[in-house]
Amino acid sequence: MIPITEFFNFILHIDKYLSTIIQTYDAWSYGIIALIIFLETGLVLTPLLPGDSLLFAAGSFAALGALNLGILFSYVTLAAILGDTVNYTIGYYIGPKVFKEENKRFFKKEYLYRTNAFFEKHGRKTIVLARFLPIIRTFAPFIAGIGKMQYWTFLKFNVIGALLWVGIFTLGGYYFGTIPIIQENFSLVILLIIATSLIPIGIELWGKRKAKEEEKKFRPASLK
Repeated sequence: MIPITEFFNFILHIDKYLSTIIQTYDAWSYGIIALIIFLETGLVLTPLLPGDSLLFAAGSFAALGALNLGILFSYVTLAAILGDTVNYTIGYYIGPKVFKEENKRFFKKEYLYRTNAFFEKHGRKTIVLARFLPIIRTFAPFIAGIGKMQYWTFLKFNVIGALLWVGIFTLGGYYFGTIPIIQENFSLVILLIIATSLIPIGIELWGKRKAKEEEKKFRPASLK
């Protein structure tokens, strides 16, 4: 297993690692980037892979001419769509068994419950919104499969979400990633991307906490 310090070092300096990948593997780099996106979106076991920051970094390398923007966009968009589709299929066929078992070694069930609550609140558009939320992005199609969402409805939101997610972060890197101040502080930009993407989850959790506090405040003393 990769030490946690090395994992965070990879995320914070993803531009340097991506540069090495491009120099070493050349045209195969598209496949490697697409594979990482596929794994993050397609497997419930890999929710912490750096999707947002990877897309932004890849977009900045496309601006520098190291990658072809059209090929990059096509590869990662397809990977994102296929990833969610695989995840949906896994949830559809084996998801209910996961919910029945209280102890799962490979992933936290709290992620499932948190995503399920998000799904109940936002409905089918969760498939689109979740693209921009780490962890929930990985579990949303899985929950959709468990809930037996009609496949063609799921596919529609899947494609829309993939196009928006890949487009915003890849083009963001393409147009802003080469600005000198951003290049010089790339690690801080990555941290900002991660922090920004976690804000909605933080607001959601804060809202639930406040609701529980209000509920306790007005609960009869005999029930406290």
